[in-house]
Amino acid sequence: MGLFHFEKTRDNNNRHYPFFIKAPLIIIGLYLFFYILYLLQDILMPFAFAALVAVLLNPVYNFLLKKKINKIISIILVILLAVIVVAGLFFFLSSQIMQFDEMIPQLKQKSLSLFHQLQTWLSERFGVSTEKQMKMVNEAVNNSKAVIGQTINTVFGILSYFVLIPLYVFLLLFYKPLLLNFMYEVFEDDDSSRVEEILQETKSAIQSYIVGLLIETCIVAVLNSVALLILGVKYAILLGTIGALLNLVPYLGGIIAIALPVLISIATKDGFSTPILIVAAYMLIQFIDNNILVPRIVSSKVSVNALMSVIIVLLGGTLWGVSGMFLSIPFVAVLKIIFDRIDGLKPWGKLLGDKLPEYIPAKVANAREFEQE
Repeated sequence: MGLFHFEKTRDNNNRHYPFFIKAPLIIIGLYLFFYILYLLQDILMPFAFAALVAVLLNPVYNFLLKKKINKIISIILVILLAVIVVAGLFFFLSSQIMQFDEMIPQLKQKSLSLFHQLQTWLSERFGVSTEKQMKMVNEAVNNSKAVIGQTINTVFGILSYFVLIPLYVFLLLFYKPLLLNFMYEVFEDDDSSRVEEILQETKSAIQSYIVGLLIETCIVAVLNSVALLILGVKYAILLGTIGALLNLVPYLGGIIAIALPVLISIATKDGFSTPILIVAAYMLIQFIDNNILVPRIVSSKVSVNALMSVIIVLLGGTLWGVSGMFLSIPFVAVLKIIFDRIDGLKPWGKLLGDKLPEYIPAKVANAREFEQE
């Protein structure tokens, strides 16, 4: 009886369900998973950022522990170091932004002049009266109140991150042995070496990816600033740095990074030669960034192909907005590392990777020949 029960259980475990049963279950499971991620974004987003920061600071934390410094003091010192770096960046940007005060009257006067010129051009070219234009502007302002409210909420949400992220980082570093022990105990002893390999590669990939982003951002900031200095644009260093930081935000960041110096040059210079040269210079820098810097500095650290990167970034933006766009690449890099270590998921790891197959499997080649006949 016991043998019969064992054979029956084994047969049930080895049973293969048809595709039309498995596919809906997989889709429903994915839908529920991402829906839960969307509902819990206010909790999970700061935790995800804190996890990245904790992994990045982990080498410094381990170094302090080796120097026989107390565990809690080591964590506090590491967090203070990160806070000092971020505060230094904000101090630099704020000190540069303060210089805009002297330029506000000039910007206001130039903007009003350009606005009146635009009104006149629209009236003469398309026959749209000034009153109708003002009515359209007022309607746009009223409709934008909701967007402004969402922006304010986003700002307050970002400010809350400055409290939650250091707290999460402290707890993650403090309870790191507990978390690692949980990872090992969840799996069987035979898989412990594989778990250790996955954890080591995940840590290395995240650290390399963030360091690569920092290096790329610094290089782009220097290139932007040099280009704007050569073109004689005011606040070139500030605009170049802001442009490099905005470049971290996929798609929209690059557009805003170009728009800012263009608007400043229009407000401070006559004619449109300088704005055109700014657009040309930034397009050249973007070409260098996309074809030289990113493949060699960033993408080399996270081997995910361009097609999957674009899809994942768009999905991340739909799910968690700008934060989701930033978090999507390290997230999919971790998934690829896990997929590459599990036999049943290796095809998915190859799909995410950037290595093209050197040969075509026989059954695929036969299928292609059959289609061509």
